[in-house]
Amino acid sequence: MSAATRQHILDIGGRIIHLKGYAATGLQEILSAAGVPKGSFYFYFKSKEEFGLSLVDHYRAWLAEETGPILRDETLPPLARLARFFLWFRDYFAAEGFIKGCPIGNLAQEMGDVNPAFREKLHAALESLIRAVTVVLRQARDRGELKPCFEPEATARFIVSAWQGALMRMKAAAGPEPLDNFQAMVFDVLLA
Repeated sequence: MSAATRQHILDIGGRIIHLKGYAATGLQEILSAAGVPKGSFYFYFKSKEEFGLSLVDHYRAWLAEETGPILRDETLPPLARLARFFLWFRDYFAAEGFIKGCPIGNLAQEMGDVNPAFREKLHAALESLIRAVTVVLRQARDRGELKPCFEPEATARFIVSAWQGALMRMKAAAGPEPLDNFQAMVFDVLLA
């Protein structure tokens, strides 16, 4: 058994759960798609719950790897980086047909109010996103790009909440309008 097998189970299971949801995805479906026996699953995860909690960490790591360089790209002004960050997600969701939503947001909607362990882990994931956006907004404030009336952390919390709402609407619309509306309102109105 290797770390690669564990990662493979998370990759495959994560894709299925992102599409179908946690409750609607059975372990056998994940194991069949991953091509691993049941014993391999239980070698790495004691239960489906432990797998789901590990999946939150998996999604966080993937998102940080994909988008972290955008937020840290000091060749661009902070607000331009933040706009690019959200545009990266728009491109990702476009490639997925605007139907899957945010894997963390989806799990928060499905599991956040029924399972305390999920709630804590998902809350921590969203707080991590808020911290990353706060850092960029502080940099914008320090450069005079953010209106003084906007406190960076409170503004980051509002933006992340608005983004998650836009993603929920995107899934219902199966189209880009909610994301485009978010981008216009946040960057052309709120932060302009």
